[in-house]
Amino acid sequence: MILDISLGAPPDGLEVCRNLREWSKVPIIMLSVRGEEKTKVAALNAGADDYLTKPFGMEELKARIQAVLRRTAIEPASTPSAEIRIGDLLIDLSNRRVLVEGEEVHLTPKEYDLLRLLATNPGKVMTHRTLLSKVWGSEYGEMDHYVRVFINQIRKKLRENPARNIRYILNEPGVGYRFIDID
Repeated sequence: MILDISLGAPPDGLEVCRNLREWSKVPIIMLSVRGEEKTKVAALNAGADDYLTKPFGMEELKARIQAVLRRTAIEPASTPSAEIRIGDLLIDLSNRRVLVEGEEVHLTPKEYDLLRLLATNPGKVMTHRTLLSKVWGSEYGEMDHYVRVFINQIRKKLRENPARNIRYILNEPGVGYRFIDID
């Protein structure tokens, strides 16, 4: 993928790159007129595989594409799935959609981000602080009640029912939450 850092409207190329890296390993070459080191470092830290400053020649771009493809040769078996399926729950990561029993469930952006973070780390305990930092930002590190409220909303929307043994998000008392292990 060739991605310009300045897309003209939100989200910018860095945010697109970070979001893409949450579910895909597709090679990314970031383009920009900005050549300062901090911008290049930000793009590479966001998940870009290479960075090219404008203006550039087409032969250089072609050579960089070939180099990135050589370094990041993706085997079909190693490509992560853009979907997470568990029972009647389907999370379509590439389209930011969630379906329960075939019906689309409306989640707010924060609810979706929280569910995606948990679901892409199945079986791992995610602390309140980690969830707050990654979904809301580090300045929310002490707001544990945010996570509890949002988890309860997500559970209702996913139609979790402990009586029927339907649980996707498990409590880790005093620590945080864990998405059920898919394996």
